[in-house]
Formats: sequence, structure tokens, C-alpha cells
Amino acid sequence: MGHQGMKMTFESSKNLSAVGALLLVIGAVAGAAWSFSGLLSLIGLILLLVGLKGLATHYKEDGIFNNALYSVIIAIVGCVVGVGVIAASAVSALAELDIDWASIEDWANVGPDVANVFMDFDFSAIAALLGALLIGLVIFYVVTIIAMFFFRKSMNQLSAKSGVSLFSTAGLLMLIGAIIPVIGLLLIWIGAILVTVAFFQMKEDTTS
Repeated sequence: MGHQGMKMTFESSKNLSAVGALLLVIGAVAGAAWSFSGLLSLIGLILLLVGLKGLATHYKEDGIFNNALYSVIIAIVGCVVGVGVIAASAVSALAELDIDWASIEDWANVGPDVANVFMDFDFSAIAALLGALLIGLVIFYVVTIIAMFFFRKSMNQLSAKSGVSLFSTAGLLMLIGAIIPVIGLLLIWIGAILVTVAFFQMKEDTTS
């Protein structure tokens, strides 16, 4: 009975992880076309983490869950910081153009005001914004690499414990995707597909 309970725990953890990874894959594709894709991805992320927690317990390897959690935390914090930097600089740039971001009347004149800045060859009002955009992109880039580094560690540990080599392959592909700008997003998405397939390939070791 105890063994059967353990098997159910393994199966449920495996299935939760697989479904979570699949939802993340679908959410990434539907992002531009479906307004609920963000919610779908959030649900997928939660299911994935819950499933990995169960697998970490099953294999007695805390790193499987911890490294994945570190990856998520780093990604969230990095995105918040990056967006904050860009938003703060955007407000500052608008202020230099004498535009109150909360005023509808001021927003109606954004086009002419910005056009005047370019016509006068005075880029001081938008220099801070352009710099912030660059800094924000750098933050996103670095954070993505660090996040994928920890996720790859999680996948490597899961691969070693489960014997499914596709996990480590997917983790490496996602890390490479994080390093390569633009086209790397496709590699990360393909890596997520491989992770999903790898979860479905998992089988419980009944020899112990």
C-alpha cells in the first residue's frame, strides 16, 4: 500500500510537471493572440513548480526544485527591475517635455511635442529614455541568462536522477537560447517543448 501511494505521488508529480510545461509552451505561442495567455502561463508555472517539488522529494534531490525556484525568482525580480527602470525614465522624459503622464490633454500633444524635439535637434529630452531602454534590455538579457543557468541545473539534476537525458539536452538548449539575442527565444521555446516531452518519458524506478 505504501509503495502504491509512493507511485501515485510520483505519477501525479510527473503529470503536474508535464501539464505545467505544456501550458507554458502554449502560453508563449498564444501570447500575442489571446489575452488570457498570461494567466495560462502563470498556471503552468505554478503546476511545474509543484510537480518539481514532488519529484525532488521522490528522488531525494532538493536541487531539482530549488534551482527551478531560483530561476523563477530571478526572472521575476529582474523583470520588475527592468520595467521599473524603463517606466521611471519614461516618466522623467515626459516631464522634460512638460507632459503630465496622468493628463489626457497633455497626451493629446505628445506627437507634436516629440516632433519638435527632433526638429530642433535637441535629444536631451529623450536621451534618458533611450538610455533606460538600453539598460532595461541589458537587464532582461542578463537576467534571462542567469535564470536559464539555474533552470538548466535543475534539469541536469532531474536528468541524472530519472535517467531521461532529454532533460539535460533541453536545459542546455534553453541556456544557449538565453545567450543568443532574438532568435534565442525560439530555442528557449523549443527547449520547453523538449522538457514537456521528457516529463512524459519519465518512468518510476521500481527496482529499489
